[in-house]
Amino acid sequence: MPIPDFQTAMLPVLRAFRDGAKNVADTLPVLRHEFAVTDEEAQEVLPSGRITTLQSRAHWARTYLSKAGLLTSPSRNLHVITDAGLKLLKSGVTRIDMKSLEQYPAYVAWRDKEQAGPAQTDSITTRRTPDPSPETPEERVQRDFNTIDSALAEDLLAAVLAMAPQNFEQLIVDLLLAMGYGGGDRSMGERIGKSGDGGIDGIINEDALGLDAVYIQAKRYAPENKIGRPALQAFVGSLTGEGANKGVFVTTSDFSKEAKDYLNKVQHRIVLINGDRLARLMIQHEVGVRARKTYVLRSVDEDYFTDF
Repeated sequence: MPIPDFQTAMLPVLRAFRDGAKNVADTLPVLRHEFAVTDEEAQEVLPSGRITTLQSRAHWARTYLSKAGLLTSPSRNLHVITDAGLKLLKSGVTRIDMKSLEQYPAYVAWRDKEQAGPAQTDSITTRRTPDPSPETPEERVQRDFNTIDSALAEDLLAAVLAMAPQNFEQLIVDLLLAMGYGGGDRSMGERIGKSGDGGIDGIINEDALGLDAVYIQAKRYAPENKIGRPALQAFVGSLTGEGANKGVFVTTSDFSKEAKDYLNKVQHRIVLINGDRLARLMIQHEVGVRARKTYVLRSVDEDYFTDF
């Protein structure tokens, strides 16, 4: 059974606090047992990498229950079920979610305030409806970010395809330098731009004397035009001619299965970067993109409050 969404987790989380749980960590074994969460699923982390999916959903379940007045927190990391929470459980409720929490004025007031934002008026907030999504706010932010990032990757690849060949070759050199090759020193990278399918388009020197270098092949192809085995064979031949054993082959399209399989038969160390990975690396290392606006997700610093 998959990890429950945070609304599905609300009822068992509330029951766990009724049965003696003191904090969110105490509710995790309850959730794992009730929903048959496997060890592998329990270790699944959010894209931020700072918390597991199960922990996050239990945390948000606790947050929403608290906003409705069903839980209270008399001290740090201690949560206690309230009379309202006990009454709800005694009623035989079979599910608690954002819709059912609307019966509690405290929750409605908090929800409207959060959805309206500081610039909205009360007349506007009264017309708002709760978000029915089963995702936590953090998961929604991550999903929306991924959607924006995917659209950016597509736009970025389209811009790359429109570049002049020599500019594309320089872009790949700039990207590898931004990734840390050559110590990030621009003087360690050079666009060569030799002609021919097996030509070397750029070199990144890994040391000041050029004793160790990464050779680059860059091909700006349309998405449907995959790189085949012959192109990789030609690149390997060029590396051999240079006495090199490390190379990076970059394309705006992709590589055929035969091309990928061919690399298992050669001793040269060659990394393949297709169009999607190229765009993602450009975004990650901020080559050809710029930050327009930054949002920071913050959480309580438990270490700060340790001695209080």
